[in-house]
Amino acid sequence: MNIGQVSKATGVSLRMIRHYEGIGLMPPPDRRDNGYRDYPPRSIERLRFIANARDLGFSVDEISALLSLWDDRTRASSEVKAIALDHARDLARKAAALEAMRRTLLELVEGCSGDARPDCPILAGLAAEPVGKSVTDNTRVPN
Repeated sequence: MNIGQVSKATGVSLRMIRHYEGIGLMPPPDRRDNGYRDYPPRSIERLRFIANARDLGFSVDEISALLSLWDDRTRASSEVKAIALDHARDLARKAAALEAMRRTLLELVEGCSGDARPDCPILAGLAAEPVGKSVTDNTRVPN
């Protein structure tokens, strides 16, 4: 199977397939006599695995670890579960941080009349002295 066929079967772009090969998530395929890549059928499963893991927000390192476990048929499922649970906790932290940012932004918006006057509580709030620890830079948090 050539790279175009694999891309069409998986929905993964040619560029991303090449990228995954370059960073070691996909093994380099055999080459035909004409130099074109020749992917085995298992490549489709592996690329779908990678794409699904990316859609769930796993990092490249986490995907690499999961792929190693997937390839190891003697692995304990507890190892896979531990990675998934760690990632779920990380997603919960990020969701809480995003919600805190949303609440802060809505508070700023609530104070803005949105009329033709030049004074703007949103801009003033963005320029204000930080209060607490931020969810984005790990040093401040919104009010």
